[in-house]
Parts: sequence; structure tokens; C-alpha cells
Amino acid sequence: MSDLRPEPLEDDVPVDGTQVRYAGAAQLRVGEDQQYVTSDETLLEWVDPRDSALLLERTVRDSWRVLRIQSEFVAGFDALEKVTEAVTVFGTARSVPGSVEYELGVEVGRRLSEAGFAVITGGGPGAMEAANKGAFLAGGESIGLNIELPFEQHMNPYLTLGMNFRYFFVRKTMFVKYAQAFVCVPGGIGTLDELFEALTLVQTGKVKRFPIVLIGRDFWSPLVDWMRGTLLAGEKISPEDLELITVVDTPQEAVDVVIASGIR
Repeated sequence: MSDLRPEPLEDDVPVDGTQVRYAGAAQLRVGEDQQYVTSDETLLEWVDPRDSALLLERTVRDSWRVLRIQSEFVAGFDALEKVTEAVTVFGTARSVPGSVEYELGVEVGRRLSEAGFAVITGGGPGAMEAANKGAFLAGGESIGLNIELPFEQHMNPYLTLGMNFRYFFVRKTMFVKYAQAFVCVPGGIGTLDELFEALTLVQTGKVKRFPIVLIGRDFWSPLVDWMRGTLLAGEKISPEDLELITVVDTPQEAVDVVIASGIR
């Protein structure tokens, strides 16, 4: 690992009366009252098939969209092909610098980097920024995979490699394809989505088993207790499914679990 610390990417600086929006690799500035429709929303929009004009428009539009989706996969594969051992860190975008949760993310990123792992996050603020900051300040590889959203989300300034995606499913592929472990700090719906998608991929055998570590017993234990008391008790999951999750209290414990898994 190089001892030279890379300079952070410059943060976006909004111009008065405008907001920054992303459309794939493009960055746009739009008026605060200007409606913005994301690529995912357009892709998933329901169109009444009884309206022949709208149906034809959707058919043509979706056929061309396949090429855009393909190009996004290709760009991601090209950018990340040389990533070696990496850990993806998930967590809330709402934690603020100086808070306990933010500093937890910084410590996670730092310790993972010092252990020789690249750190991958969603590239935005909050816990994502914190983990990237910890990796960046430790001189490690700090990767951010940002997403086009209907509300403002800048890439954080602590990235050695940053990408912006139009489509959630393409971005999620990159999270899984280039990481040998997942670490979750406290988060909301997005974090739960990413956690359970990882669990589903491992539980169904779509990917080889890899560590899924949750940091913060007080935060995560109620969820695990519900899974045990409701899902397992109701025979919706098997006992071994709960073994796919490891709950710890500290960043170092999380790193120890990742290393002990033998992924290196």
C-alpha cells in the first residue's frame, strides 16, 4: 500500500438557485423547482398496454435503454477490474460528522484499510462518507459507487475512485462482484435492502458464502431476535440461515471476522 495519501475529489459546490443532479456519468444543474425524473423511475414506470401509442413508445424506448444499461455494466467492470481484496460497507446517509455513528464509520474504514482491504461504499454522505474517509486517511483504496436519486446526493470528497450509476441493479452488482465481505453499520431502509439482498444471494447459493458482519449489538439485535422469534419459529427460514450473520460491537471485531473467514 502506498504511503502517499491521494488528494480527495473536489466536492460539488451548488450554485445559488440550482441543485446538482446526476444522469449517469453526466452532472447537471437544475432549478430547485424543476422536476427531475431518474432513469430507474422511467424504466419501472407502468404504461397502460391498452394505449397503443404509449405502448409503442415504451417498446422503442426500452429497447434502446438496454444499450445504456449494457454500457453502465461495461464502465463498472472496466473501472473496478483491478480491485483486489475489498469489503463493502453499508450504512445510513443521515449520520453527520462528529456523531457517534459517523465516527464508527471512520474507524471501520480505517481499520479495514490498515488490514489491506479496499473499502467500497455507496459514495454518498453519512456512513458512506465516514468509511471512505477512514480508508482515505489511512492511505488505502477508497471506492464510492454513487446513484442517481430524485434528491440531491453528492459524491463524498474521500474517494480514490468514484462512479455514478443510473440504475440501482447495476450498482448492486458492483457491490457484490468486487467485494469479499459486507460490513453494515446502523442504517435505514437502504441498508436493510442491501443487507437482505446479500443474505438472499448467499442463502440461495447464487454467490459463495462470504462474511456479512453487523456492527452494533444494540442496534441490530432486535432485528436478529425478530428473525429468530418470527421467521425461524414460523419455519420461514432454516437455523443455518441465521449463521450467515455475525453481530459484533467494534470495528476491530468486524475486521477480525473478515480476516478469519480466509478470504485472503
